Amino acid sequence: MKTGLFFGSFNPVHIGHLAIANYIIEYTDLERLWFVISPHNPLKQKESLLPDQTRLELMELAINDDERFTICDIEFRMPKPSYTIDTLTYLSEKYPKSEFVLILGSDSLLTFHKWKNYDQIVDRFHRIVYPRLNDQSADYGSHKNITVLSEAPKMEISSSFIRNAIRKGKNIRFFLPEKVYKYVIDYNLYR
Repeated sequence: MKTGLFFGSFNPVHIGHLAIANYIIEYTDLERLWFVISPHNPLKQKESLLPDQTRLELMELAINDDERFTICDIEFRMPKPSYTIDTLTYLSEKYPKSEFVLILGSDSLLTFHKWKNYDQIVDRFHRIVYPRLNDQSADYGSHKNITVLSEAPKMEISSSFIRNAIRKGKNIRFFLPEKVYKYVIDYNLYR
């Protein structure tokens, strides 16, 4: 079964994540999509990262039992920091009948050569690349084993924008799924 793996801290999950996932599952040959919640990206700062369990609960609220999507929290139980190649290897061994495809934003291609064992990822796993708004000059031709979703609508909503807006007391209710927004407000997150 062809399964897309959408990695991220999802801090918090927002409508951009869900719109991208929806587009990918409807416009590619993937049969399902897993949101792989990462405990900490070794290439990013850890500031204001909600606890793992809280981000997991927010994701559960967000996908609301949509049968096309699954939450994968395997990286919570793996050695820290988590590396994509280790997760891909583990999942491939655990689910040998699944063909895993890595989903990433085009901005990740800029640092992809810094990823642990990136050459193994390129050789063993297809990558679906979601273009960002400001990467019209991106050189996708220099990357092998990728599909670029050039026709996908561009979403420039970021979790950092949402966290900053909440800190400033802005009402961002339509940037988050309704149940996620209510949880964030009720539990006074990111303030």
